[in-house]
Amino acid sequence: MAELGANLLGIPATLLPEETEVTARFDAGDEAVDVAATFPSSSLAWALLANEAHAEGHIVESYAYARVGYHRGLDALRKAGWRGQGPVPWAHVPNRGFLRALYALQRAAAAIGEAEEVDRIGRFLNDSDPLAAAALEAE
Repeated sequence: MAELGANLLGIPATLLPEETEVTARFDAGDEAVDVAATFPSSSLAWALLANEAHAEGHIVESYAYARVGYHRGLDALRKAGWRGQGPVPWAHVPNRGFLRALYALQRAAAAIGEAEEVDRIGRFLNDSDPLAAAALEAE
């Protein structure tokens, strides 16, 4: 598969638009909670909130934040032309908010014993980009 091309079935990759205002706020040092309140459609903001909650041991909150990020990401993917399948490449930086939310949702689902969701989200993450989970685990 080409880095940002189609998958083996010929389905083109979905490339989300840049979130320049969101990125600028994080670059300026704003807290994820403030960014999410200002830009509630940003998967990245919700994924980072999920990561913060997880790091603090607040697993249910992490799950909730990740689920919001996941659903906001699905909305963004559909708006970008995604039809329920096909690559969402990690190499395209604007896709990373959604992929982070998927990863955070899988991690939180595992922590609360949602085995079916862990499997489903794991397949979704792998189908989106097999390199994403490894990149996130390395962070």
